[in-house]
Amino acid sequence: MSTKEEKKCRHLAIIMDGNGRWAKAQGKPRTAGHLAGADNVRTIAIAADQLGVKYLTLYAFSTENWKRSEQEVNYIMKLPGMLFGKYMQEFIDRGFQLNMIGELDRLPKETQKVLYDAVERSKMNDGLHLTMAVNYGSQREIVLAARKYAKDVLEGKADLNLEAEGFEKYLMTKDMPNVDLLIRTSGELRISNYLLWQIAYAELEFVPEAWPAFTPEVLDRCLAEFEGRDRRFGGVKNE
Repeated sequence: MSTKEEKKCRHLAIIMDGNGRWAKAQGKPRTAGHLAGADNVRTIAIAADQLGVKYLTLYAFSTENWKRSEQEVNYIMKLPGMLFGKYMQEFIDRGFQLNMIGELDRLPKETQKVLYDAVERSKMNDGLHLTMAVNYGSQREIVLAARKYAKDVLEGKADLNLEAEGFEKYLMTKDMPNVDLLIRTSGELRISNYLLWQIAYAELEFVPEAWPAFTPEVLDRCLAEFEGRDRRFGGVKNE
């Protein structure tokens, strides 16, 4: 039987999908969908905090998203400045701690500055841990972690008796608990190279709403569904 604590969603991860399709359905350019999606980060972060989530990790830009048009990528790179320019003070006042995972050094310098400034300004907060995955790919993360471990072995800082728990300290998410619930918006039924290690025992939910239409009410419904599931973590349910 799952414990009461296991039924609570401590770490929620979301694949924020469907911005472009949402905009197209309304006769708007894809950029309008991305802007609406950025604004929805604030809405859902506040709702998640109020619903008791402690860690919220959002897939903002993947390593594969560079394949999109230069115009679209350039616009997406401006979104962090828009988001934090409008809401950073509110995030700080609410006690949110902003974190980033991904290879940020590939991003435009101005985008890097915005992201690092958000982390620095909120580092003393101890409320919701709001993490943005930017230029992130899980397979790449695991490869980089393996390289760090191999380097430590070569330098005599680690031995070959590594277990899963020890490997996690090499991941970008080393300071976070593993994911309890992963939600993907817009009806797509795939993981898209997101937090593959961290979702090993996560519950998965795929919702039809595109990210800009993903409301606090939909989030509440997802969390209620999650809490109604029996998480056995490889064990057997007691009848």
